[in-house]
Amino acid sequence: MSTILVTGGTGTLGRRVTARLRAAGHEVRVLSRRSEQYPVDLRDGTGLDAAMAGAQVVVHCASSPRGGDDAAAGHLIAAARRAGTVTNLVYISIVGVDVVPLGYYRVKHRVERMLLESGLGVTILRTTQFHDLVAAVARTLAKVPAGPVPVPKGVRVQPIAVEEVADRLAGLAVPAAGGRVPDMGGPEVRLLAGWVRAYRGFVRGGNLAPDHAVGTVRFADFLAEGGGRT
Repeated sequence: MSTILVTGGTGTLGRRVTARLRAAGHEVRVLSRRSEQYPVDLRDGTGLDAAMAGAQVVVHCASSPRGGDDAAAGHLIAAARRAGTVTNLVYISIVGVDVVPLGYYRVKHRVERMLLESGLGVTILRTTQFHDLVAAVARTLAKVPAGPVPVPKGVRVQPIAVEEVADRLAGLAVPAAGGRVPDMGGPEVRLLAGWVRAYRGFVRGGNLAPDHAVGTVRFADFLAEGGGRT
């Protein structure tokens, strides 16, 4: 079993990775500015040396669209070098960071290069967008009043379940570094507009028939009678 640090360990992805690693018997240190045991501020590196002591693996899930990911990565790399025990620094990135001209993507790509040039053992996994992000975009666009939804024309997405990414990251959090591993994408590619229309339809009750509620068996009754069991 290894001692593993997880940055962003209380976030959407990080908390799932942490749960899987602990279930596998690893000692997991969740880094956070508010942590009682390992208070760490990646913005300036405060507390990193103490948290990194004796660690073999670092899973770097922390990220901020507001900027600063490259500075945080620099602090993490420096602390890993000082510790001298880290053999694998695992980083979660995004498919397309090297070709999509967005500021956030450019910073993620810069972090990838920093890691690969650090001299440390690193593993980099790129994935497509999580279902959560696509749902958030659809939710925002679906709030537009009745009429055409302003969705960028031709934009396609391939959302993936965060649980599946957590499984993959936990599997990569081993002492042996893997370098740039194969990308990971969701099971289907669709136009973003299609997802938004589907979401909007459900939110507006298109799947409901309240004026024709002729059924008599409630869902609770269905479950009480053993429904849904295989």
